[in-house]
Amino acid sequence: MQEAKKKTSLKAKVQKLGTSLSSMVMPNIAAIIAWGLITAIFMEQGWFPNAHIAKLITPMLTYLLPLLIGYVGGRMVYEERGAVVGAIATMGVVVGAKVPMFLGAMIMGPLGGWCIKKFDQLFQDKIRSGFEMIYNNFSSGILGMLLAILGTYVVNPLVVAGSNFMSKGVDFIISIHMLPLANIFIEPAKVLFLNNAIGNGILVPLGIQQASTAGKSVLFLLESNPGPGLGILLAFMFFGKGSAKGSAPGAAIIHFFGGIHEIYFPYILMKPALILAAIAGGVSGTFTFQLLGAGLKAAASPGSIIAILLMTPKGSYLAVLSGVFVAAVVSFLVASVILKHDKSTGDDLAEKQAEMEAMKAESKGKEMPSSQAAQDSVDSYADVKKIIFACDAGMGSSAMGASLLRDKVKKAGIKDISVTNTAVNRLKDEQGLLVVTQEELAERALQRTPSAMHVSVDNFLSSPKYDEIVANLKALSQIQDKPQATENTVKTAEAGDLGNVDFTKVEEVNFIRHDQHIGTVTMATSLFSDSMKKANKQTPIKAVRINELEDSDKHLVIVTAAAKKNLAVRYTDIQTVVVDDLLTDKKLQDVVAKLK
Repeated sequence: MQEAKKKTSLKAKVQKLGTSLSSMVMPNIAAIIAWGLITAIFMEQGWFPNAHIAKLITPMLTYLLPLLIGYVGGRMVYEERGAVVGAIATMGVVVGAKVPMFLGAMIMGPLGGWCIKKFDQLFQDKIRSGFEMIYNNFSSGILGMLLAILGTYVVNPLVVAGSNFMSKGVDFIISIHMLPLANIFIEPAKVLFLNNAIGNGILVPLGIQQASTAGKSVLFLLESNPGPGLGILLAFMFFGKGSAKGSAPGAAIIHFFGGIHEIYFPYILMKPALILAAIAGGVSGTFTFQLLGAGLKAAASPGSIIAILLMTPKGSYLAVLSGVFVAAVVSFLVASVILKHDKSTGDDLAEKQAEMEAMKAESKGKEMPSSQAAQDSVDSYADVKKIIFACDAGMGSSAMGASLLRDKVKKAGIKDISVTNTAVNRLKDEQGLLVVTQEELAERALQRTPSAMHVSVDNFLSSPKYDEIVANLKALSQIQDKPQATENTVKTAEAGDLGNVDFTKVEEVNFIRHDQHIGTVTMATSLFSDSMKKANKQTPIKAVRINELEDSDKHLVIVTAAAKKNLAVRYTDIQTVVVDDLLTDKKLQDVVAKLK
């Protein structure tokens, strides 16, 4: 559990601004892709030229896309009323514009939503019953008209001037072959989960403006290039260690073909020096794109090689694939050198995260939770009815995290708990909500949903906290369904009667490992294993964390009385033997004798 700071940090403010820009574009990516496909296929130089269908290209670029962005921008601020006023206001900057008015839409959409929101706060409560419809329609219409006029005479000229300035700046950077240096900033920003803000908030609008005149833009490839991430994951496949090496092949497939770049971020965060590999790959890839004249017709989202090839104009496939290949090779070579000189053991990422949390707790003098603390942990989930994963854009990694937890919840037999995902800026405060976010976004999530329960994780794709969530929800449901089971189980275990254990069902013996007694449990597991070997017994012996157990009578757990109480609020079907001492209790030999 995380408590966000009361004061908004500078980093959170930057993320909030970037995400606001990105979130106006992300819901409209499908429309941008539709425009890009029509352009690539039916324009005069397209795959299948069709003059009649090509008439869609200019109106979609000039009117449809900016209006959609303005609509979404207004909705972000003030639901449907804000969306309508935002779209009306956007029309003011669209009409007569000589450039695609994406930046203007990003200004007028939220401005329209904000204005109608403030207007309602001042006057809505003063409207008499029966006049609500008149007020709603005319207030939105009049305010939208005024904002559209403002957009036509004030915002439009400013945005046109700014767009022309930025366009010339981009053209100048490209002309002097300095564009690759942009990746020095883009790659570290991606790892800080600002990838959507940079890609969709900045590069996509500028890229569309460039593509509208040149037919393609290299800017669409700067953030979406999967080459740098692929090279790093390939390096882990060959030179990584432990579970990081084992998980790299699957991550590479998801990253390269699925376009979910967030999946390789934890690998860099685990070994920060690898950011040099990402930067080197990004710079070299962009240099290759620029050298060969590569570009895309429209944004490739997600950043999958499939999406990139679909957005590649006729005759540019070799240039695009060359840039991706060069980026992958360079990042692979740099990452390989770093990993070869790495002295770490490459332990499982989830286990490392759990150990880090334990070390933090130990450094603060925290004790192993008492039975009351365990009960309080379970009780804190009593009101949870819905779980929402929230990430920067509401897609990609949060969708996969939600899928993983949804599967765990289903397997645990927990009913009436929905698990979904959304963008952090679309969270709504409500009772019975559990919000799961990345630690980078925890502060903003808490600001939007102060009444919700919050859990933050390092990595959506691998976190021990998922098991903790499931264990608490399951324990709660079991306590509600079987109020006497826990009490009866505790009494039986504390009586220490081995006759109440069905040894014929036992397929694994477990010792509970926690951070205050790692040495004791490790030694106890080792001694018990030795006793089993001497007795020629084959039942597996494992030390596990309390949340890693399966609630099944196939597990026999050897615990002390204090630890047994923590088990009692989480599990009802496991079998237990309570001992006074994990190392010397004579009952341990009786257990060995009865096991198979």
